[in-house]
Amino acid sequence: MKERGIQTSLGCSSIIVKGVVHEFLVDDVSHSRKEEIYTTMDEINKQLKIAGYVADITSELHNLDEEEKGHALSYHSEKLAMAFGILATPPGTTIRIAKNLRTCVDCHEFAKALSWVYNRVVVIRDRNRFHHFREGRCSCDDFW
Repeated sequence: MKERGIQTSLGCSSIIVKGVVHEFLVDDVSHSRKEEIYTTMDEINKQLKIAGYVADITSELHNLDEEEKGHALSYHSEKLAMAFGILATPPGTTIRIAKNLRTCVDCHEFAKALSWVYNRVVVIRDRNRFHHFREGRCSCDDFW
């Protein structure tokens, strides 16, 4: 792609909390609450790992080793938006996210696990469809 001059769009996810739109990019550090978000993300990763979630590194297409791929997947934009939703909303609140690209397999599995472990409904509108995650399942039946 580089040789042909093809550029891809950066993944961008947004969430509205208390009437304010919060946007996230992959590995985003521009948010005013970035330290809290990354601390929450680390805690979510620990809880989901205990529940059996394992990152699907086949989703990461960059030329990286396995550990680096796992790290790169940890901070996709929709995961940061979900972490902010957990951080900034009361338990039981539905988390609604809009994403400009198609959700990757790993983020889809992450959202399913998060909906089960945190007992939250998560709605993600990606480039192709709405995904409604509830109790560890998605409305698309894992076909998207």
